[in-house]
Amino acid sequence: MTTKTTDIPENRLLQDEDKNSGTEAATRHETQEPEAATRQDTQKQETAACQAAQESVVLRSPFWKDLLFLLIKVASIVIVLLLLVTFLYGIVRYHEPSMALAIKDGDLVLFYRYSTAGFLPQDVIMLNYNGQHHARRVVATAGDTVDITDDGLIVNGALQHEPEIFHKTERYQEGVSFPLTVPEGHVFVLADSRTGAADSRIYGCVKAEDTLGKVMTVIRRRGI
Repeated sequence: MTTKTTDIPENRLLQDEDKNSGTEAATRHETQEPEAATRQDTQKQETAACQAAQESVVLRSPFWKDLLFLLIKVASIVIVLLLLVTFLYGIVRYHEPSMALAIKDGDLVLFYRYSTAGFLPQDVIMLNYNGQHHARRVVATAGDTVDITDDGLIVNGALQHEPEIFHKTERYQEGVSFPLTVPEGHVFVLADSRTGAADSRIYGCVKAEDTLGKVMTVIRRRGI
């Protein structure tokens, strides 16, 4: 009895192997494609998150810088103003009626501290009398002779014409004696509202270096 052997062509075997290899490669490719896509999506998300964070920092950074710069600027201005008011200028709220109408009760008075060496007649100066700030007008300086008569204020023999003064200048029964000559380094001061006012008619000539300074301006505080 003869057994027949079935011969499979070699070409067919090679084709089957190629098909199997192709199927496996396709399967691997199909498996790798989702993984690659997932990695790309993850990278895109990370990149987008980084860009958003950078944009957020860029947007926030100028605001904080501007705010810090503004705070530093405000603090510098406040410090400079405090130094000026403390050492160069002075400011007080005035609560004394004897300089009306020039300075009224409640006005803010700004004075310059380093002008004591150069006071001139008609300057308004700030001084401290009995613990209270007084503004007074200079009517005579060193070497001038001051007298008060029934005619009014006389300086160096000349009757003074004072259009801003609406009250008669009179002597006090208790006070300095007239006529008097202003000593060196002193000034003679009077209030604008002279009836009953405390000025050089009571305490005499004022030493220039003991004054607080020259009044520069008045900020009027009006009632509502």
